[in-house]
Amino acid sequence: MKKSFIAASIAATLAFTNPVQADWQDTLVQAEGQTVYFNAWGGADNINDYIQWAADRIKDKYNVTLKQVKLTDTSDAVNRVLAEKAAGKNTNGSIDLMWINGENFRAMKDNQLLFGPFSPSLPNYQKYVNENARQSLTQDFGTPVDGMESPWGMAQVIFMHDTATLSKPPKSMVELLAYAKQHPGRITYPEPPQFLGSTFLKQALYELSPYRKALSQPVDSVDFDKITAPLWAYLDQLHKVAWRNGQTFPSSAEEMMRLLDDQEIDVALSFDISAASVQIDKGNLPDTVRSYVFTGGTIGNTHFLAIPYNSSATAGAQVVANFMLSPEAQIKKQTPTIWGDLSVLSYTKLPASDQAKFDALPRGIATLSIEELGKTLPEPHSSWVGALEKEWRKRYAQ
Repeated sequence: MKKSFIAASIAATLAFTNPVQADWQDTLVQAEGQTVYFNAWGGADNINDYIQWAADRIKDKYNVTLKQVKLTDTSDAVNRVLAEKAAGKNTNGSIDLMWINGENFRAMKDNQLLFGPFSPSLPNYQKYVNENARQSLTQDFGTPVDGMESPWGMAQVIFMHDTATLSKPPKSMVELLAYAKQHPGRITYPEPPQFLGSTFLKQALYELSPYRKALSQPVDSVDFDKITAPLWAYLDQLHKVAWRNGQTFPSSAEEMMRLLDDQEIDVALSFDISAASVQIDKGNLPDTVRSYVFTGGTIGNTHFLAIPYNSSATAGAQVVANFMLSPEAQIKKQTPTIWGDLSVLSYTKLPASDQAKFDALPRGIATLSIEELGKTLPEPHSSWVGALEKEWRKRYAQ
């Protein structure tokens, strides 16, 4: 009670001097005591551990309870909000915050399922995010963000190999196929629509199709069959010499790393640049494993936090999103043995003390530096994901 009274008093005082700051103090007052149900992919223990660390800090700092609802597919949460809207449940929804990007964000935005705009009003967004630094901060797979989601981290596709058994890994899709033909059964990728499997399709399409510019356009505005023909021709060849003859595919990056550890395959991939370092630290990969990227670049994107329109804790959700943009949270998140996720904060906007903390982060034995990550390829328009997955399943699903 005392804490609420003090916060309310501060808000009243600031209203006369700084309306923006006063609005945020009002948000803090409203958030106190709220429970935020955070729907987030729960497939990696280190990420779940990070979310729990953040929950503990948020509870301590703001008296907001963050509860993770672990998902296997983010589209499940999108469908739940859509069903609640269809049922007229426009308040007290079951989801307060979502980890989201790409086609899931587009579906939420197109169906008016989002609260906002809210991200530009977050104090840490104003302080530390430079929208001009990267297109993916304002364009989520080609869909304008418009303040309807708050950036949380950046990722890029990396590949892994065990240097003890493979000294010179393939560094393009063409080289990958050549290697697979020379070493049958040693190459694979996750099964779409698992997001990394779908990303493998996009990576291959970028490298193989001569119509790269068309990928930034909505898929129904271009000749899909013509543009994707080289991709299917490539996969037809790859599957014949792939792990288990292309009849079975790994379910995730984690399974690929287990296969790499068991020496069943020679190359694994992840959207987490520190995945290899984390798994080496946990004893799940040998310390001879190293990460690398393709010579022509690999696909990268930004992932976000969004608030459903019918959330019952919009104030608490904004407090969580703001904390996730704090230097404290972003430094912790970029620590290679914690998560290793690339920060969305602008280094030049940080105070010197926080710059020094980022500089001092250990890189991890198998984590690539920013320079080593090389060229980042942009995500195609989000409409490509569903079209590619549908065609893949039509051709290859068992």
